[in-house]
Amino acid sequence: MSSATNHLSRNLWSGILFGIGLIAFIDEAVFHQLLHWHHFYDKSTLAVGLVSDGLFHALSWFATIASLFMVADLRRREAWRRTRWWGGVLLGAGLFQFYDGTVQHKVMGLHQIRYVSNLFFYDVVWNIFAVAMIVIGAVITSRKGKASSQEENIS
Repeated sequence: MSSATNHLSRNLWSGILFGIGLIAFIDEAVFHQLLHWHHFYDKSTLAVGLVSDGLFHALSWFATIASLFMVADLRRREAWRRTRWWGGVLLGAGLFQFYDGTVQHKVMGLHQIRYVSNLFFYDVVWNIFAVAMIVIGAVITSRKGKASSQEENIS
């Protein structure tokens, strides 16, 4: 694998990790802490739910910090590609949100977005945002040609 291909891959993966960490942080801060709609694991006591939130929060920050170390290395090598990275951020955030909305909410039943009688609206909005982020991220990261090859380095 050439150095340029390796750098493009690292830009994408650092963006994906950051996107996962970012969307997990937003989920944790907004839906778990501020709105009190759910915990990461709602099939037990409140104490277990809070511990699961803490573990979820720690893992999201691990992904965020790991991605920033990758960005620092790419910047040091003058190989950071802002647009590709942001595409990865959207792709990672969308993939995580879609996984959360389908696998964790519906298949595993760890928690629901909100405990109300009609979840359909919440599920649809949650997954539409996820798919939109995936599509936009995929479009950005798959761009070829002049715009991609002349992308700015940020130093």
